[in-house]
Amino acid sequence: MQSIIEQLQYWLLKVPEAFHVMTETEMTQRPAPNKWSKKEFLGHLCDSALVNLERFVKIQYETSPYVVTTYDQVQWVELQGYQKIPIDDILL
Repeated sequence: MQSIIEQLQYWLLKVPEAFHVMTETEMTQRPAPNKWSKKEFLGHLCDSALVNLERFVKIQYETSPYVVTTYDQVQWVELQGYQKIPIDDILL
């Protein structure tokens, strides 16, 4: 368990460092028309963390079998506007 904690702590430091050395173009460039930019992908990871936290809590008290509620990941990324907001708004 300690190893997992240390790995998470490492990435919590390294990801912001990596984004702070990128240019805005590097963060917002999409590798293909229907692919997310680095900023959008990071925003998606934040959205996913929130959705999964709710799932982890609910699975403890809801009746079995637990039904996983899906969400439109692409729509969430678009609605949040990750492509246009400052990177610190996503990182914080």
